[in-house]
Amino acid sequence: MADRPEPAPVSPSQFGIDGAWLPVSTAESGAFVFRSADATGYAKCVTAAGTAELAAERDRIAWLDGKDIPGPRVLDWTDGEAGACLLTSAVHGVPADQLPPEDLWRAWDDIADAVRRLHELPVRACPYRRNLDEMVARARDVVARDAVNPEFLPDDQQHTPPMDLLAALTQEAPLRRAQEPADTVVCHGDLCLPNIILDPTTWAVSGFIDLGRLGQADRHADLALLLANARETWPTEARAQTADTALAARYGTTLDPDRLRFYLHLDPLTWG
Repeated sequence: MADRPEPAPVSPSQFGIDGAWLPVSTAESGAFVFRSADATGYAKCVTAAGTAELAAERDRIAWLDGKDIPGPRVLDWTDGEAGACLLTSAVHGVPADQLPPEDLWRAWDDIADAVRRLHELPVRACPYRRNLDEMVARARDVVARDAVNPEFLPDDQQHTPPMDLLAALTQEAPLRRAQEPADTVVCHGDLCLPNIILDPTTWAVSGFIDLGRLGQADRHADLALLLANARETWPTEARAQTADTALAARYGTTLDPDRLRFYLHLDPLTWG
């Protein structure tokens, strides 16, 4: 697979944004993330190639704000020839992936409740789509560019050519497309534990972050990522199965293992 080129660094100062900004990380999208010195805000900066994608995240954050779903607020936006920079308010708390199993279990019901509230937003009011056809089209583009990151693939797929992985999923897609309308909700789009922030004093969800893929999609696309990612915290498979059952009961759904597997395997092919 082709090496992924490292993007040239960009920072808030390049966009005329004053203040002390501490580097946090480089996001999977290639964005550079900074936290303000007083920890009240974040800046996400991209080169010109990433401006459209960052603008899409800005619009989704703004759309979700005020809908009784906790998350960041857009504070400022700057773009130009060098790229773009998005300033958002901080969501205070601890990312769920940083919790030990006992604490994640304490928060598990509230996570299920928060995900259900997000999924209960009126679908027709959401102007953003991330349905199966769009995910498959994205996967085809990433695979054609040889841009799949093997680290995102399950262990047993890391030595399989991405084109073969996509071909198998494409054969299954008509069935999943037929199932999609009955389960279309407003999905987060990247519902993994690092994007769920928890209040460590109450174990309530403080907010969802990294909303650039929010849109209409089959609920299984979100649930697949959440349950699979949580398996990295649970100490045993038996505990993971108990957690899956508990979340489904609290959320109020019956999990379809085949659909969960389908979306879990499709997602890594859409990054790149």
